[in-house]
Amino acid sequence: MSLHKASTNERGTWMAEGMIHQEAPGVTRIDHGWGGPGFIASYLVEDGGELALIEAGPASTLDALLAGIRAAGYDPADLSHILLTHIHLDHAAGAGQLARIAPNATIHVHPLGAPHLEDPSRLLASAGRLYGDRMDAMWGTMLPVPAARIHTPEDGEAVRVGGRSLLALETSGHAIHHFAFHDPDAGLVFTGDVGGIRLAGARHVRPPTPPPEVDTPAWMASIDRLRALEPRMLLPTHFGGVEDAAWHLDDLAARLTAWTRWAAEPANADPAVLTALLRTRADAELLAAADDADLVRRYAQSIPYDMMAAGLLRQARPRVPRA
Repeated sequence: MSLHKASTNERGTWMAEGMIHQEAPGVTRIDHGWGGPGFIASYLVEDGGELALIEAGPASTLDALLAGIRAAGYDPADLSHILLTHIHLDHAAGAGQLARIAPNATIHVHPLGAPHLEDPSRLLASAGRLYGDRMDAMWGTMLPVPAARIHTPEDGEAVRVGGRSLLALETSGHAIHHFAFHDPDAGLVFTGDVGGIRLAGARHVRPPTPPPEVDTPAWMASIDRLRALEPRMLLPTHFGGVEDAAWHLDDLAARLTAWTRWAAEPANADPAVLTALLRTRADAELLAAADDADLVRRYAQSIPYDMMAAGLLRQARPRVPRA
């Protein structure tokens, strides 16, 4: 396949300087501009005349994504592959619309996530209980993806992008339907959410723990799996490539372990109590690491403390099924 390079006139007016960034040869980070710069990334991968996108992002920021692809010099219609780490709305809500724009692209997703791409109604109903009347502004309109366009890789299966292999790795813990994608030749791992949230390169990695599928033992096993790859660079969706992979994963594991322990303590069973505890301790840790009050606000904006507390408490005190 021969890619169409977009001309300067076709690219249009780009949103802001720095909204695209080359992370590695053939890998361009695109900032969706969701809530401001530096929150949600997609990664454009090009090799041998093929073009892949890792993470579709929200539908509400689709225009920014398309502008980013064009700013990188490509036509979004030429996408060959769209790889989703999981189907939460900040990663996948734009997939259906993007599939229409790129008619030859295959959408790769975990087998447990595929039914929600074909029919997102249950996913949207669940998210609606969390976000209420903010749903459309935050995530936009999620369209179904035709079943014929969806591929569900097996664990360890390679998605070929030109001469590159992107290996789909089972990495549950944040969600049961989660893949990380490993480029072994380049030493890159696209971590989705299982690799945590790290904004502006701060020395602080935060586990996103929203309900309903947080599973700390599975998450720790996934962290071990990523660590064993000895990657040169991790590329979290939130946000951007980091080269201190071993330290990053250690910090994530330590914070996930501590938060899980706090959620299991009877004194923290009240959601408001655990929310306040997370905020107090995590904010203090972040300020000690970065000394940046605005960064404290941005981490809390990325995933609110009450939502993280809810996911941790659901794991610590699972609901008893009705008879």
